[in-house]
Amino acid sequence: MAGHSQFKNIMHKKGKQDAIRAKLFAKLGREITVSAKMGLPDPSMNARLRAAVIAARAENMPRDNIDRAIRKASGSDAENYDEVRYEGYAPGGVAVIVEALTDNRNRTAGEVRSYFTKAGGALAENGAVSFMFDRLGRIEFAPGVASEDVMLEAAIEAGADDVSTSEEGHEVITSVEALRDVAKALEAKFGEPRKAALIWRAQNNVTVEDEAGEKILRLMDTLEDNDDVQNVYANFEISDALMAKLSG
Repeated sequence: MAGHSQFKNIMHKKGKQDAIRAKLFAKLGREITVSAKMGLPDPSMNARLRAAVIAARAENMPRDNIDRAIRKASGSDAENYDEVRYEGYAPGGVAVIVEALTDNRNRTAGEVRSYFTKAGGALAENGAVSFMFDRLGRIEFAPGVASEDVMLEAAIEAGADDVSTSEEGHEVITSVEALRDVAKALEAKFGEPRKAALIWRAQNNVTVEDEAGEKILRLMDTLEDNDDVQNVYANFEISDALMAKLSG
């Protein structure tokens, strides 16, 4: 019986991992389809599609899935998705931006609103919190592609605004307008980046702890788990005490 129980646990974990992976691929595929539909179905001629394909490859999405998502954009049965941004407040006054691709605005809005309400926060009008964030381009490379000095020099030459390097890799920040050209120049020198996308970066972070912090983390998880939600940004950082509690 112990062996059977262990097998069930392994299969349960594998099933959960497979479900998470399937959901991730569905979101990546949706972004690829929308990107291809908004411009040319050629990643080399469509910056947004190129970024979507890079993101999919970084998550080991099969090539067949990527090609199918691109073809889907020109098919007669292609779904129509609207790009929607939601803004709101989580507990502790933390500002949250949610980006979604949806085929039913009413459904998605209702679900996102309920998540905020259950967490003790509230959905707000667009513009209510986005002024606390900067809209930027971000390009990420693995740490081994170049030294800190070489990456910095190449990024500056390409027209980037900022570069930060850590054990996790290189992060290159650009203006919205320069993202495509900088990404293209750096890719020619260092190969395909791990990620290249437009993001919202908080100007200042709020430190959260205890119950409020746990509620915020649950809210983030719930939002990211929604099929329509593509990206979630918030201006908070976890206190050392809460980090120790969660780790323990």
